[in-house]
Amino acid sequence: MTSLEQLKQEKIAVLYGGDSAEREVSLNSGSAVAKGLTEAGFNVELIDTQGFNLGELKTRGIDRAFIALHGRGGEDGCIQGALEYLGVPYTGSNVLGSALAMDKIRCKQIWRTLGLPTAEFKMVEKADFNPEQAADILAALGGKVMVKPAHEGSSIGMASADSAESLIAALNNAFEYDSSVLVEAWITGGEYTVAILGQQALPAIHMETPHEFYDYQAKYQVSTTQYHCPSNLPKEQEAELQGLALQAFKSSGASGWGRVDFMLNSDNQWQLLEVNTVPGMTETSLVPKAAKVHGLTFNQLVTEILQLSANR
Repeated sequence: MTSLEQLKQEKIAVLYGGDSAEREVSLNSGSAVAKGLTEAGFNVELIDTQGFNLGELKTRGIDRAFIALHGRGGEDGCIQGALEYLGVPYTGSNVLGSALAMDKIRCKQIWRTLGLPTAEFKMVEKADFNPEQAADILAALGGKVMVKPAHEGSSIGMASADSAESLIAALNNAFEYDSSVLVEAWITGGEYTVAILGQQALPAIHMETPHEFYDYQAKYQVSTTQYHCPSNLPKEQEAELQGLALQAFKSSGASGWGRVDFMLNSDNQWQLLEVNTVPGMTETSLVPKAAKVHGLTFNQLVTEILQLSANR
């Protein structure tokens, strides 16, 4: 096991930026992580992976990587596989956990198999989609749906639909981002998230927005979104949610740290949405908010995430 003092002797690369649709968010996350680690006493080099030859990590003497890349290339097992090939230890989930958690459809298939609660859904492939199917898909899922590219984050490419015409439009938009699209039965209720740190679920956060759902604008561009942590759930219900978050996280193969998103439907039942293996990491992002209520400063949080990578 690598001690904290040994980690501080290592050269840590914070990998950020990249080429995904979430590049701008990643630039903010990486900058915050690098600042936090530097203030905590680590030897840090901030590296934008856009156009970067990963082989240079070895020539630059990098001992370990803190992955702050969101979306494709950074959160889907690609960078994890490259780092394993290079022999560079890294934070967060391994190749399988990253790839599986990034795939919303296959995560839901696993949860269904394990009996974990998640909304009804259909998988729609771009190559096979016939617009004449839209009305049947909508009817099978209760008349209103959420459309999500299977391998995107930050609500990119997402839209609601409550008619065949709007579903066709939403699917065509989602196909711009992904050839596989998740069409999920609409859930009416509150949205919650639980951060995972090691084997522990942190305090839940309840997000409230005047938008129809917690979309990209609600996450990053407006000041009207409210975050409640503590979540004000009854103690027993919060414990149930945290336990479910740990189950969902582990079932996807995820490890180290991450976040699990939920809806609490109108029947007061939890519905799993997705697992995030590299969530946003600015000082105002969801995981740092939960960590703060748990008693960890931002610098302590990034230190703990780094230490988890050394204990794998």
